[in-house]
Amino acid sequence: MASRTIRKKRKKGMFSLISKLIIIAAVIGCIISIIITQSSLAEMQKELNSIVNKTEEVEAENVELQRILEDDDMNAYMKKLAIEDMNYAYPDERRYYDTSRN
Repeated sequence: MASRTIRKKRKKGMFSLISKLIIIAAVIGCIISIIITQSSLAEMQKELNSIVNKTEEVEAENVELQRILEDDDMNAYMKKLAIEDMNYAYPDERRYYDTSRN
């Protein structure tokens, strides 16, 4: 009789140990999952901020283009575009370039 109770206690202790290990493994898995999710969230938040900044820049550019279209002043727009983007200059204009940097 005594040997049966000892066996039951050993089995009970073994199941208790296994169940504790399973619970600890599950908790560790949940913690790792939370950490991975938080890092992914931070990366996506940075990406969202950059997209919002790009959207604001495009909207500002659209407002400028809309203003130009409403003013019907295409000559001023063409001059601005030629000078800033295509590096054109007026015939009597002198431009100086810094060539000291390599």
